[in-house]
Amino acid sequence: MPQIKHLGLLFSSANYSHHHPLLRSKSFTSSFPFLPYLRKPSFITEFPLLPTLSCYSKKPRNSNSLRSFHRKKSVLRDTRGKRDKISDKGGSLAMEETTGRANNAGGSIDFNRKRAEGRDGSDGSKKNLQLKVRKLNPVNTISYVQILGTGMDTQDTSPSVLLFFDKQRFIFNAGEGLQRFCTEHKIKLSKIDHIFLSRVCSETAGGLPGLLLTLAGIGDGVSVNVWGPSDLKYLVDAMKSFIPNAAMVYTRSFGPMQDVNGTGISMSRKFDGPFVLIDDEVVKISAIVLRPGHSEVNEPEMGLDETKPANLSVIYICELPEIKGKFDPQKAASLGLRPGPKYRELQLGNPVKSDCENIMVHPSDVLGPSVPGPILLLIDCPTPLHLKQLLSVQSLIPYYADTAGNVQEGSKTVHCVIHLSPASVTNTSEYQLWMSKFGAAQHIMAGHQMKNVEVPILKAGARIGARLNYLCPHFFPAPGFWSLQHLTCLSSGLKASNNDLMPGIGETVSAQNLLKFHFRPYANLGLDTSSIPNQTSRSVIIDELLSEIPEIADASLELNQLWSGNIETNGEKTDMQTNQVMTEEPWLPDSALPNCLEDVTRDDMEIVFLGTGSSQPSKYRNVSSIFINLFSKGSLLLDCGEGTLGQLKRRFGVEGADEAVGSLRCIWISHIHADHHTGLARILALRSSLLKGVPHEPLIVVGPRQLKRYLDAYQRLEDLDMQFLDCRHTTETSLETFDSSDDDAKFQKAKNGNTIRQEERVDSNLFARGSRMQSYWKRPGSPTENAAALPILKSLKKVLMEAGLETLISFPVVHCPQAYGVVLKASNRINRVGKTIPGWKIVYSGDTRPCPELVKASCGATVLIHEATFEDSLMDEAIAKNHSTTKEAVEVGDSSGVYRVILTHFSQRYPKIPVFDETHMNNTCIAFDLMSVNLADLPLLPRVLPYLKLMFKDEMIVDESEDVDLVTAAL
Repeated sequence: MPQIKHLGLLFSSANYSHHHPLLRSKSFTSSFPFLPYLRKPSFITEFPLLPTLSCYSKKPRNSNSLRSFHRKKSVLRDTRGKRDKISDKGGSLAMEETTGRANNAGGSIDFNRKRAEGRDGSDGSKKNLQLKVRKLNPVNTISYVQILGTGMDTQDTSPSVLLFFDKQRFIFNAGEGLQRFCTEHKIKLSKIDHIFLSRVCSETAGGLPGLLLTLAGIGDGVSVNVWGPSDLKYLVDAMKSFIPNAAMVYTRSFGPMQDVNGTGISMSRKFDGPFVLIDDEVVKISAIVLRPGHSEVNEPEMGLDETKPANLSVIYICELPEIKGKFDPQKAASLGLRPGPKYRELQLGNPVKSDCENIMVHPSDVLGPSVPGPILLLIDCPTPLHLKQLLSVQSLIPYYADTAGNVQEGSKTVHCVIHLSPASVTNTSEYQLWMSKFGAAQHIMAGHQMKNVEVPILKAGARIGARLNYLCPHFFPAPGFWSLQHLTCLSSGLKASNNDLMPGIGETVSAQNLLKFHFRPYANLGLDTSSIPNQTSRSVIIDELLSEIPEIADASLELNQLWSGNIETNGEKTDMQTNQVMTEEPWLPDSALPNCLEDVTRDDMEIVFLGTGSSQPSKYRNVSSIFINLFSKGSLLLDCGEGTLGQLKRRFGVEGADEAVGSLRCIWISHIHADHHTGLARILALRSSLLKGVPHEPLIVVGPRQLKRYLDAYQRLEDLDMQFLDCRHTTETSLETFDSSDDDAKFQKAKNGNTIRQEERVDSNLFARGSRMQSYWKRPGSPTENAAALPILKSLKKVLMEAGLETLISFPVVHCPQAYGVVLKASNRINRVGKTIPGWKIVYSGDTRPCPELVKASCGATVLIHEATFEDSLMDEAIAKNHSTTKEAVEVGDSSGVYRVILTHFSQRYPKIPVFDETHMNNTCIAFDLMSVNLADLPLLPRVLPYLKLMFKDEMIVDESEDVDLVTAAL
């Protein structure tokens, strides 16, 4: 009997069981005596801001006086019990009235204290969700298998496969981008009961957290089975800190299990297969596990670690029940049966008693010959080492035809074989010889194939990207895919292999996006290409744009002229001081140009926005990720939402993205919400693979403490090759403490409490040690943690120096427990004449309400990248969810003396462009996916905003048809 381990694990909430008093610090309360007068219990809290940070008053602003930061009291709408359809994290949120306003000369601002402390309960209470029980109908059902082309154009993840029945859905593999793909192509996810993984790794399961978060927002929650080889509990454990209670996942493992101590998989037991996973009226699904064989080459890098779950792969066998023969009513009548319910029972395969005679009538008495049910095989053979076992699997013998292609007696006819194996495996003669054993079966080659690289899977995003590239190619460069000529050369060998396959192999086609193979009705058995999207060229997209907005041609010409003259785009130095365009900006005289832009070159630094949306990926915007390109000095990632790797490949090309990942120096994560980090494992796993056998250091990941639990659990599945550093060890005060320790003896003295810690001298602010806003699982700064962090901090300091960076400093912000922003400061440089040029400074807010720590950190920044989730009229929602409005983000930049502000992290209610008022955005621009801002182009950045508004002039409102309640779009 196959051993199936039913773990029945629940994903836990992102809420935390620890509860500390808010703002207990006496020094803090004495500094702000109004705090005791706040009402309790309090949903909305206000905190004092620096006097320079202002809010928007409805009264005219006097530029000669200190900006007022008072806002009229706002009352939140009572939406308790109603689901917020455009929640930035999903789930429901009960809103209450704000607290009374405290009078304070310095000004104040509202925020959701419970959410910032992790006590808002936005996940909803735990539910005793049961597995769905659906009434199945095996008769006259509709059934097909369909290729969901995730990763086909970028090769960053495994394509998914949908097995469709009219009452059930089965998904095979859930790589990154699956929910975004389904949203765009209107693939219904509401009836998914089972998800099968052909391997337990980031390539096949990277989209699982996002998919479950989306499904959790449907109705009262979702319960789903996840199947895969080895013990899936490590994958479940890896996601416990950010999946809400509304999602219940039953993990069902088969094959070899990890040892009790979790060190590896025990290979002692034989692989007795196949394992029968599902066997009901509509389908029987079985699994055969493949493990890698031993390499004949002795070098370690040529083999695979058999003890890692990610190195096990699966063959899935899906068998539909036989199709009963045609019912013969004349035979039924001759046996004494009257028309009625007994006819249906016989058609269902059940015997009945004759109405007129004392006999039992069996289905074979009244039905014609049955037709064997269609059979589908999904093959994932990822390496030549797995191929060795595939060729020797005895469990597949009943599915083979004879040498002439005929089905042997007692054998089963395979109708369709979907190959998820890569071309490096499928092109081998051994693999093709094995394929020929299935006779006339239809073969669909769904592994990464070069012919699909330049065919965008996310057409909506590609369409906007082409339009933006036409408008301003400097900020919106063309996608980095290979040229068609280069592509043809690379794929010529593959095309030849498909056209000249070994004799005896059935019909073979390359998978295309949304390609179908029908099983039922039986009359439609075979391929169906009707759903494959039509290809649209860039020229057609631009012609449509010019037809819709004729004046966009002049706008593009005007923008291109801004880069003419003294601004060169070939990598040479840019003389900003003599740039005549800048004198046309009335708000920015020449003297205001930051010194850091003097003699700047185009290979100094570039900011690439890989994701600019919030909550969930949408048709037009991916979730948060920012790539800091330092060119020859490496690169950094600020946040790493799902699909980050795919976006890198869209921007830099398949080869270029690999180079970008290999050159990463550090990844910094702002907080634990899934839209900011679920692409991390895929990036780390790819980097580990790319640098295998090459001397290198583990990549440093800086993030909130909860993230370490996720990464530690994931490392049991596959190698991530990283070192983790808690964000709080990179705050300014912590870094000062470590820097003041000149040697280990001084550090030992400090950690024993004999040296005053820097944090103890700054406990009079909102994020003081021991305050609720700090919200650590443990008391911060334990000696053991400090000792463990010291060597990683030294490594980080070395990495930053090699990258030309002076500092990376994290600072706490107001959003959820352990939420941070970050400051990147470049080192000073010497120009051609020996003059010292100060380094640039980038500040990234993460998710936050405006707060004093952010204003302080942003002081004098070259670029402030600030979240602007909501438009100005949605202040209540911004407060409830601890996000910022557009005006608030701009005001933070104004109050801090920031040179340029770039807004990002827009609510998905704004499908293409957010609602904003450009009259107060003189130094500001809106970010789009794949937008690339070179340091040399910063002076021109605000000039683009009016042209963007022109391009989207008819779309500056909420698009209710696409606004999503992304859950509805996924349905």
